[in-house]
Amino acid sequence: MWRAGSAWQAFKLELPPMARLAGPVVLAELGWMSMGVVDTMMVGHVSPAAMGAVSIGGILFYTVAVIGTGVLLGLDTLISQAYGAGDIADCHHSLLNSVYLCVPFSLGLMGIVWQFPPLLRAAGIDAEVLRDVTPFLRAIMWSTFPLLLYFAFRRYLQGMNLVKPVMYALLSANLMNLAGDWIFVFGNLGAPAMGAEGSGWSTCVSRIFMAAFLLVYILYHDRRYATGLGRTSLKPDLRRMGKLIRLGAPAGMQIALEVGVFAVATTLIGRLGANVVAAHQIALNAASVTFMVPLGIGAAAAVRVGQALGRGDRSAASRSGWTATLLGAAFMGCAAVIFLAAPEPIIRAYTADRNVLRVGVSLLAVAAAFQLFDGVQAVLTGALRGAGDTRTPMICHLLAYWGLGLPIGYYLCFRLNWGAVGLWTGLCAAIVVIGSVLLAIWFKLCEASD
Repeated sequence: MWRAGSAWQAFKLELPPMARLAGPVVLAELGWMSMGVVDTMMVGHVSPAAMGAVSIGGILFYTVAVIGTGVLLGLDTLISQAYGAGDIADCHHSLLNSVYLCVPFSLGLMGIVWQFPPLLRAAGIDAEVLRDVTPFLRAIMWSTFPLLLYFAFRRYLQGMNLVKPVMYALLSANLMNLAGDWIFVFGNLGAPAMGAEGSGWSTCVSRIFMAAFLLVYILYHDRRYATGLGRTSLKPDLRRMGKLIRLGAPAGMQIALEVGVFAVATTLIGRLGANVVAAHQIALNAASVTFMVPLGIGAAAAVRVGQALGRGDRSAASRSGWTATLLGAAFMGCAAVIFLAAPEPIIRAYTADRNVLRVGVSLLAVAAAFQLFDGVQAVLTGALRGAGDTRTPMICHLLAYWGLGLPIGYYLCFRLNWGAVGLWTGLCAAIVVIGSVLLAIWFKLCEASD
């Protein structure tokens, strides 16, 4: 375990390699999140209903997509540990079989997304929002396969410390998405003004670009350094696919549970009117942006912990996990202060609507309360994934979000008439529980490895 007497020395030892890995990954995560932020800002200038449609449609699509992308998180464990052990051929083998999995997963997930519009109609979503959300979902649905390919390529590169291409792919894709929104949302350069639907098509094109960018880099890297990727057997390995699914399925389920609970909350808030949905989406965007930083640090922690365990160094694995946790907690503490001190400028970046502003300020106050715990749980979920434990975070998210947070939030929102703040308060309680439990589990795991 990382004991108090040597904590500072251990932190100084681990900080440089962790920062080199986490920095580009964090920027990549922010680039990923900024696509959604830009989409929301763009359609926010169309109407509150269009903003609500992108909010509801985006989170519902991602809730489904993470079933596939989450399974690919098993690559964090397989590739980082193989790379730590010096077995590059095994890294290639895992990548190839993950690509095979992308095909059936994409078809199944697209089928699920196709069924959403009638379900939303039955759920009583505001009619204005519903009118825009259906074409948005039909457009963004076609990004499923390139999205899964991108995630497979990304996990492969990150697991081998090749993180800068991932960062460049996201940054350049953001510029493409911004241009696409300008063209398709507002109808520039001769294109029709499609509003929310245009945002979906812009996102689709950007995701195709991201997958192609990383594929080109992987092929370039193999050719330049002769890593042996071309010698990898093309025969599907059902055992490797099964191992990837066993590792990744709980990770995917954990993310689906987390994203899904916010999707349900967003759908429930959809009953409260377009202005409340808009305020919810703005606050959720802001909280999601800050969450991307510990999420990126957690991805780096998964790689560092996995590589350390691959070479049999448990002390280094412990050191990596604790260093990442401190970095994530420090950032999220600062984010909480900003949410409390300056909520209005954040909301005004999206809209000047007074009703949206009033609700949004209250929601950012709740977001400030869970920032620290959200950062801790994001980092430690990654650290545990690097160690091969994807079930524990899944169970924590299931029990805390769905057994505690959502029921409390529903009661506060609709029974005590707290509105959107009530739902957010329930989810805040769940995040506090998850962060605390995972911290205790990581502490015990490191203590047992001494």
